[in-house]
Amino acid sequence: MRIAEELGVDADIVIYRKDPPDGAALRAIIAKLEDSPTDLVRRDSLFKKLQLSESDVETVDQIVETIVDNKMIMQRPLVVTADKAIIGRPKERVRELLGG
Repeated sequence: MRIAEELGVDADIVIYRKDPPDGAALRAIIAKLEDSPTDLVRRDSLFKKLQLSESDVETVDQIVETIVDNKMIMQRPLVVTADKAIIGRPKERVRELLGG
């Protein structure tokens, strides 16, 4: 992530397509998430193709199951620190979180 490099922050970049989070990892992220957990689910063409509705992604269990079953539906970028997690859009949020 260029913002981390600009700020001199050591960061581990996880390519979720190659190494998607499992249910336990998603729950740990959700526990730190400043955003609403349901915001982790992208509302795009895949959401429509899977015939999902808002009622399908209301609870943490539903969100975790949806993302584990369909890794491409996870919102990105996702920035996780030791005590916080955010969805990195707009990118200024990443700068704020990382102290810039």
